[in-house]
Amino acid sequence: MAEPLSAPSTASPADRQSLRLIFAYETAAILILAVSLFWTAFFASRQQWPIAAADLLLAGLAAASWAMIRAGSLNSALIVSEVTLMIFTVCYALMFDEPSADIPRITHLYLLVIAMLGYINHLRRRSAFQLLVTAACLVGFIVLSSTTYAFPFARTIPDDIRAGGIWVNSILATAMLCGGIYAIQKEFTRPKGLMLDLSNAVRNRELRLHFQPQVDRTGQIIGAEALMRWQHPDRGLIPPNDFIPAAEAAGLMPLLGGWALAEACRTLSQWQDDPALARLTLAVNVSASQFQLEDFERTVLGTVRRHRIDPARLKLELTESVIVHALAPTVAKMNALRAIGITFALDDFGTGYSSLSYLRRLPVDQLKIDRSFVQESLESDRGGALVRSIVHLGIDLGFVVLAEGIETSAQHAFLLECGCHEFQGYHFGRPVDAAAFADHVRQAAAGGSPALLPAANDRTRRSA
Repeated sequence: MAEPLSAPSTASPADRQSLRLIFAYETAAILILAVSLFWTAFFASRQQWPIAAADLLLAGLAAASWAMIRAGSLNSALIVSEVTLMIFTVCYALMFDEPSADIPRITHLYLLVIAMLGYINHLRRRSAFQLLVTAACLVGFIVLSSTTYAFPFARTIPDDIRAGGIWVNSILATAMLCGGIYAIQKEFTRPKGLMLDLSNAVRNRELRLHFQPQVDRTGQIIGAEALMRWQHPDRGLIPPNDFIPAAEAAGLMPLLGGWALAEACRTLSQWQDDPALARLTLAVNVSASQFQLEDFERTVLGTVRRHRIDPARLKLELTESVIVHALAPTVAKMNALRAIGITFALDDFGTGYSSLSYLRRLPVDQLKIDRSFVQESLESDRGGALVRSIVHLGIDLGFVVLAEGIETSAQHAFLLECGCHEFQGYHFGRPVDAAAFADHVRQAAAGGSPALLPAANDRTRRSA
């Protein structure tokens, strides 16, 4: 990633948001599991076997949800959890929580929590099904609040236990509702104006891809990285640093990333008809929130087939934040795409969650040395030694090693000496639009001037 779409040393806001969401749901599942097992043991000790069996069933549902989330099926886990918890709560209230003259019904309060969960997930990813779950929970809550109906065969929990249970359940339900209100408040305080503008930008074809060349050890252009720009109708060409962070915070990266992928495949389709361009690869950045979509690999496969491109010409760049959670499903997705020829690069290597165990298991083809290491490589002995170690590590593991952010001939010479395979940066060319990039490649192929260097006073060079 030649442009710092996120802070170099940390995951992007969108990536952190995705990881926090997954962690929150995992924690909730574990909490429900622990509480259910406690009540199972409690009622079993009192030989209340039907109630103990119901609580054990709830523990099983929580464990299944946790396992699905760990397997990378977050959306499926949420749908299954919401439906089963709604049914379980209604049945539990009708079977074991019949109101009496002294003790009111309390279990149905959790229907409000499930309804809010459904609405929060609808805000996260628009879904008519989530709205249906929310409506069903609210109807169930109203009915159970307004009547004393219970199953004819109900086995009501003894009042001495329910007397304490109403306090515990009221506190838990209220705490969960407060958490849900906070989550919704965070959703509605996002920059809605920018969200609408960016959504319209995709629809109105205001986004652009610019292309920065990647070269081999001989200086020959072998590919490019696709970098996003926004051609705003009033503000002109907006660089990514001015809108990518807001898009990440607003959860729009799957939308923008999907557009970038489709546009990159369309570009590769056009390049196939040009002898000078047909051999080039094109790298596209993929955010954690985009990669974690359950249908990500199907979307990529469908896009590749629709544009009828050679999959081997498409390279997907992943940051280390993508792999920090649920490594097994990440590897499965990558293998499904590599099976048709798509390659993967590990972007910004060394700035996030680097681990030799990840490198050993991940089916990546290329390591990209982050620009921060390149810039420090000639500033100190330690910086140079670190870059040499990264290059040698990549070579020993069989990866193609690419250094990005190269701005001087001295940096290039040092990285050549280290054994680096490929290079990218302003020393070889700035990001330009598709037409300018194609002209440059044709001129280079014909023996013309290869330079696409920026002006010396280009103040955007460190963000491009």
